[in-house]
Amino acid sequence: MLSIGIGEIQKNSSVFSNLTEAMQIIDKRKKRVLAMVYPLENISVIDKLAGKYQKRLKTTEMDFHTIKSMAIQEAMKEKYGLTS
Repeated sequence: MLSIGIGEIQKNSSVFSNLTEAMQIIDKRKKRVLAMVYPLENISVIDKLAGKYQKRLKTTEMDFHTIKSMAIQEAMKEKYGLTS
């Protein structure tokens, strides 16, 4: 797994186009992991998980945009009490 700082991303944003494995974006001053970035290939993260976690996750055939819109709708329902 690669680790990269925010300053390095600002200097060289092409690291995302050549990404072949998972990468951590870290804040070097606070020594915290800010984000995890995965390549946009059809590599399943579920296959990389340890045994007991691998069986807990369900695979889906839905695309990312559908899942994202469903998550946004659920968040809006919880926050604002919308019913549609």
